[in-house]
Amino acid sequence: MLNIVFLTNSWLTSFNQPGLCITMAMLLHYFLLAAFTWMCLESVHFYLALVKVFNVYVPKYILKCCIAGWGIPAIVITLVLIINKDFYGNGSFSESHPYSNFCWIQDNTVFYISVVAYFFLIFLMNTAMFIIVLLQIHSVKTRTQKTSRFWKQ
Repeated sequence: MLNIVFLTNSWLTSFNQPGLCITMAMLLHYFLLAAFTWMCLESVHFYLALVKVFNVYVPKYILKCCIAGWGIPAIVITLVLIINKDFYGNGSFSESHPYSNFCWIQDNTVFYISVVAYFFLIFLMNTAMFIIVLLQIHSVKTRTQKTSRFWKQ
């Protein structure tokens, strides 16, 4: 959906409809944050599968993942819309390049908080999970090597 909204954004902006532009910018923002959130959920799943292998039962795991994956971005978008719907709009008003118009977040502060900071938190979480998984794989490997050396002796 992120790709579809991204590819149709510029074309739909050419209709010069403010409501359509706000909707497209909101959808683009939502699906971008949803992609980041699902990436974070994948790292959590990776952690559960490789580090917490045994005795990991989360009741209604898929439902909880879906609520987080689709709900957290919806909360962010709702907060931005509640604060001011005019944060979304047409990104370029250039007369010389009529096809360069793009509906997106207009305020830099909102962009840095709701996209860049969000991505940075997801990136930190993914990096932490990746390091933990690598340490777990390394510890399993060293334990296996010690055991095989013991049996060889």
